Formats: sequence, C-alpha cells, structure tokens
Amino acid sequence: MSRAEHIVVVGNGMVGVRFLERLAALTPERHKVTVIGGEPVEGYNRVLLSALLAGDVAQADVCLRDRAWYTEQDIALRTGITATRIDTAGSRLELSTGESLHYDRLVLATGSSAMRLPLPGSHLEGVVTFRDVADLDRIRAAAAPGRPVAVIGGGLLGIEAAYGLARLGCDVTLVHVMPRLMERQLDGRAAQFLRDALVRKRIKVLLNAQTARVLGDGKVEGLEFKDGTRLSADLVVMAVGVRPQSALAADVLDIGRGIKIDDGMTTSVTNIHAIGECAEHRGQIYGLVEPGYDQADILARRIAGDVEARYEGSVLSTNLKISGVGVFSAGGFEGGEGMDSVTFEDRRKCHYRRLVFKGDQLAGAILIGETGDALWYRDLIRDGADIAASRSSLIFGRAHAERSVREAA
Repeated sequence: MSRAEHIVVVGNGMVGVRFLERLAALTPERHKVTVIGGEPVEGYNRVLLSALLAGDVAQADVCLRDRAWYTEQDIALRTGITATRIDTAGSRLELSTGESLHYDRLVLATGSSAMRLPLPGSHLEGVVTFRDVADLDRIRAAAAPGRPVAVIGGGLLGIEAAYGLARLGCDVTLVHVMPRLMERQLDGRAAQFLRDALVRKRIKVLLNAQTARVLGDGKVEGLEFKDGTRLSADLVVMAVGVRPQSALAADVLDIGRGIKIDDGMTTSVTNIHAIGECAEHRGQIYGLVEPGYDQADILARRIAGDVEARYEGSVLSTNLKISGVGVFSAGGFEGGEGMDSVTFEDRRKCHYRRLVFKGDQLAGAILIGETGDALWYRDLIRDGADIAASRSSLIFGRAHAERSVREAA
C-alpha cells in the first residue's frame, strides 16, 4: 500500500479551515494533514471580531472548528507555532520550534497582516492595530466607558473597530483621510447613508482628515492632522488596511504583490500552493473572504483528482453587517460608459439601493440597510444573466421581480 501524501497547511484562518473542510469531505482518509497556526487558538471567524470586542458573542462562538473536529478528521493541528523557512529542494518546512517537517504538498494560507501608518508617535503605548484576538486583548485593556478613542481608517476594519468600541461605551471618533467611507465598496450616496447610521450609534465621523502625527509622551494623548487641528484620545486604533503575508515564500517562490498562483492555485513550484489573501491571481489580490473560499474549494477539488477544476477569478463583492447595518456591493457599481442606473432611497429606514445596468445585464449593485437579496443580485452579476424581462422591477427585489415576470408571461 502506497504511503499517504502528506499535506502541510500553513495558516489556520478562515480560508485555511475552508480548505481543510473541503478536502476532508472530498478525500476522507486519503491524506496525512498537518496544520501550522501562528496564533495560540484554533482558527476563528475574523468577521466577528467587532462583535467579540463588543461582547455580543463569546470566544467559543467565533471558533470555526474545535480541536475535537481536527482529531476526528485525523488532522494534526499545531497552534502558536510559525513557519520560518521553506526548503523547496528537500520539500521541507522549518518551524520556529527548530523542527523540520517533510511535505509532499505545501499549502500557504498565511493571509495578511495589519498595516501600521509610519507616523511620528506611532510607537507610543496605546497605539494598536485591529486584526486578531491579541489586538482585542490590548484594546480591551485600554478601553473604558467614556474614554476618548480615535480609530484611523474608514474602511471595513475601521468601522467595525469603531462599532465595537462604541458598544463598550467609549467616546469614539472615526478618522478617515478620504471624503467618504468605504470608498472602494460604496458610492457617495451609499457612504452618506452609512455615515448617518454610524452617527446614530454615537460614533463621530471625521472625513478628509489626514493624520500627521500621534501626540503623547510615552503614552498616546491624541492625534494631530495636516491642517494643524488636534483630537484628544487615550487610545488610537489603526485600521488602515492589510498587506499579504508572503515573507515566508519571498526567497523561493515567484512573488508580486502576493504569492503568484495559476488557475489551479499552484505557485512557481509545482508542489506548493497558495490560497486567500496571501495569493496573487492574474495580478489580483482579493482582500475578502469569499474569493479565498472559492480558491480553497478549487484547490481541494484539484487535490481530490479533478484536474479540470480552474479558478477564473471572483466577482468582487462585500456582503456584511457593519455596525449592525446591512451593507452589500458587487460588480461595477460606479457605472461607466454604456451603463445606466436606477436608485431607491428611504432615508427614514436607512435603506438605499443602486443597480447599474449594461444593456440587459446587471453590472453592479449597492444595498444599504435591507440586504436580504444580496446573494441573488451577486449571482445575476456573476452569471451575466439576461434580465430584460425583469429590469423595470429589479430594484424592488427578487420576489417582486420574479412575480412581475410571471404575470407578464
């Protein structure tokens, strides 16, 4: 009987766990699997970090799979350990413990790390990032009801951090350098709806604010902006984006902005694969979990023997509850030449919709507030569906659109 192929997975985050789940379902007992996780806990749902910070959920609620599951699947999970070097010639992975593991296949699911602005004073006590449970521990230790907190970054991470801190009773100001929140995912009108919702949750929003330096003597005392104005703060949370964690592969694999992969999730070395936020596919790095799930599914299918499985890229979409407000966007929601759009607003209920059409296809969509039909809109965009029969009623949602098509038939 041939020796079981040893698959070593570096990274126990959401995408890494998704790969393990799919592989276990497709090829039970066919492989020996070892997982190396840098954090001391099992893989968890990062999307729920703000809810965990706010106390809306418990640590157990964010855990993706407990240790019993890994044992049941005969997967060796090793947490609190980092990979330090890849020996491609010997197919070995060196670990921070001094050990060296042989692999037949190596899967890099190392994700990304939080960026920290290189500002004067950014080293001060009380300046933290918002990316993992260790960050939450530091934030909790510094947060207290009424304490002034500045969150730098008006993207998803910043808004989530601001929400969690506001739920703890902190006096929160969200600082963003751009003229609107989530400028990569929302148009100007949708961003205004989101801002209004945050203000109602007692989160101050400061736009067009470029931070010049962090104030303080040993410990943070506030921020100073380019225009000379200042903001007092006992805690500064930097949530300004992430960068792919590709350092492990830098000396041995083809690296661009991330670890370059082909349509089969294979790197420049045939028995090494990469998936998720650390991977660069056709020049694109996806900073969202859904494309990472797609990549994990494709890789599991390839390893299971489906050599035709190919990753063609993902329709960029965001579908989340931000500070308790449903937010969805997908496709070319900004519009462009040859496109037209329809919008719907209900300011009292904080509902906003914008659909962008290109001919008889849905090209993009934004939903704020009511997002129950989000995945349906996403699929219409992804599949390039012909929506000519339902175009006039599409803005009112799936049920209305499908009913109007039936009545017209």
